[in-house]
Amino acid sequence: PGLRLIIPVVDNLTKVSMRIVTMPIQSQGIITRDNVSVDIAAVAYFRVVDARKSVVVIENVDSAINQIAQTTLRNVVGQHSLDEALSDTAVINGSIRQILDTTTLEWGVEVTLVELKDIQLPDTMKRAMAREAEAEREKRAKIIAAEGEARAAAALGEASDTMMAHPLALQLRNLQTLLELGVEKNTTVVFPAPLMSAIGEVAAFLSRETAAAAPLTQPV
Repeated sequence: PGLRLIIPVVDNLTKVSMRIVTMPIQSQGIITRDNVSVDIAAVAYFRVVDARKSVVVIENVDSAINQIAQTTLRNVVGQHSLDEALSDTAVINGSIRQILDTTTLEWGVEVTLVELKDIQLPDTMKRAMAREAEAEREKRAKIIAAEGEARAAAALGEASDTMMAHPLALQLRNLQTLLELGVEKNTTVVFPAPLMSAIGEVAAFLSRETAAAAPLTQPV
């Protein structure tokens, strides 16, 4: 910045932008650590911090950064598995930026940010992942169904214990079921002899309870 003396023929004036530059890193085929072929594109952001170095130290700094960004992207992603490339993009972005920055600072350029922009999987891998996701959903559905059956079995066990401890409750439940069937189907229900005997026992029990409670409700 400022005034400079330019000697014609001897000196050459070159304008250098100090603003942040966006550079797309074109998609390229990369083999991950677990031998899966993926196509990955990225984008890098950099700015010139030393105008003299960016002109004197290297020729065509933009092209140089693009080339080294492609090779660094391929090397870093190749050290990770597919799952890591899909889930740990922040780690990969940071590694690429750090490696690039180490080199480009010598050229008077600082890489401020690198982002993986697009990861394309082979069709066979997409189908395999879809099958895996479907299998996982089926597995979860079976687990939920099994848990429901276990809870239902536990509830039935508790109900069975209650019925065994209170025979009259079991008979009342049988009577209720028969009455519900008769109402729903609009049919005549024939009560078996054992159940009629149980009904008599229930009636006698209710009569006793009513008689025992009657003195308590009489006015003084």
